[in-house]
Amino acid sequence: MEWYMKVLRQYADFNGRARRKEFWMFTLINFLIYLGLYVLAFAVGASDPESALAAVIFGVIGLYGLGILIPSLAVSVRRLHDTGRSGWWILIQLVPAIGAIVLIVFLVQDSDTGANEYGENPKGPRTTQPL
Repeated sequence: MEWYMKVLRQYADFNGRARRKEFWMFTLINFLIYLGLYVLAFAVGASDPESALAAVIFGVIGLYGLGILIPSLAVSVRRLHDTGRSGWWILIQLVPAIGAIVLIVFLVQDSDTGANEYGENPKGPRTTQPL
């Protein structure tokens, strides 16, 4: 939850770098929140398709999605910065069929070692260990 809150505290910060762990923990927690809300909505809606409660839950899902949109974009841009790429690469996902795959490949890559044009390595200085 620490990584999730860290991203929310940097709500609209598109500068700097984000570690893989920060990005993927935020993504995992978002997935689990969505999964829980959808399971709840469908469980309520399955017993009564006209249920106002199910409609409210779907409304909450929509509001949550809107609220988390900017932090999701910001952490994605910072993650791209960590790999030495411009944040504009996030637009590659708009290319049909291969865009999302290319973006995922970029997001799973390791950080640039040391500082890059977007700041210091968030992992800190790397030291080599003797064998």
